[in-house]
Amino acid sequence: MAKIVWTEEAEKWLGTIFDHISEENPEAAYKVVNGIYAKAQILLQHPRIGYLYEHEVEEEIRILLYGHYRITYLLRKNDEMVILGVFHGALEIENYLHM
Repeated sequence: MAKIVWTEEAEKWLGTIFDHISEENPEAAYKVVNGIYAKAQILLQHPRIGYLYEHEVEEEIRILLYGHYRITYLLRKNDEMVILGVFHGALEIENYLHM
């Protein structure tokens, strides 16, 4: 059975996104964070929907887009998707993924 696991790091990213947006608009912050979470749920039905992240390790890392954000996840052979982080599109993702 497919399963989504959020890493502690990914949860921190969501908190940071929420805090940043809520400084200007708390309602929008809830909407964005809930939207990111809802978008990730698509992985339960379509685990390979995200585009393949090109890197030098053997694990299959994919990226699912939601607005300006990239939901980065590891696709494991046991039908488990591990959310590694949620990054704003302006960030250099390579600086944050330490595989």
